[in-house]
Amino acid sequence: MKVRYTELAEKLRGISIPKPLSGNIAGHAAGEPFDKHVYHMIKEQLPANTFRQYEYLNDLFRKNPATIGYEARQALFDSPTVMFLLSRGKNATDKWSVENPFDEKQNDTADILVVKDGFYEIIDVKTRNISKSAQPPNIISAFKLAQFCGKMIDNQEFDNFTINYIEIDWELENEQLVCRDVHFACLFKTLPDTLYINWAAAMQIQFHVSDLEQNFEGSMEEWARAYLKHFVNQANKRAADMIERFVKPFEKYL
Repeated sequence: MKVRYTELAEKLRGISIPKPLSGNIAGHAAGEPFDKHVYHMIKEQLPANTFRQYEYLNDLFRKNPATIGYEARQALFDSPTVMFLLSRGKNATDKWSVENPFDEKQNDTADILVVKDGFYEIIDVKTRNISKSAQPPNIISAFKLAQFCGKMIDNQEFDNFTINYIEIDWELENEQLVCRDVHFACLFKTLPDTLYINWAAAMQIQFHVSDLEQNFEGSMEEWARAYLKHFVNQANKRAADMIERFVKPFEKYL
């Protein structure tokens, strides 16, 4: 990891940001100000290497003005595996120009991207109102992660990226959102078969970063294969359940 997470956590604990003017302190409304704060702190650590995802894409395409079109621009990435996570769709990429750059999208994989010495550190910032009980947030599509693992294996790319999560625990105090604690974890250090897939919520993996165990000690390739085994097992169980509940009771009418 290139980012100094311990130092970052020490600086974040105790900081406060104004309550959003909208009065909404749930989900994205509360998370975005903290997310931007974290971004600026990491930018201070690594000014030349820290980007928002859309900033990195805009910078990459701007530096290669002669490269036009989706396929050619895809080839600008050093890593086809990372490209899968970070690139935009064909239509948007074809239409990109200096006059029509990308804007930030809420569903971008990386809130923050640190690129240094050919290594991609993908960082997602999550916030948690610790004064309320809530189910764990959506983290990443289980299907997208399965595709990503397949590409890792196909491309034999296991050592040029990581996916890290930061959780900021906050409470409302005198119209301020106050950071009480900070947690961080690496996706590839958790045991793949402990990841919860909520099939009813667009196949999202859900967890609180503070609850994420960091006990996996194998290689990245071993992690990818273990996750794919977990994903396929869970998908098979889901498919069997769907057939049992929604197909068999009605077959007699066909």
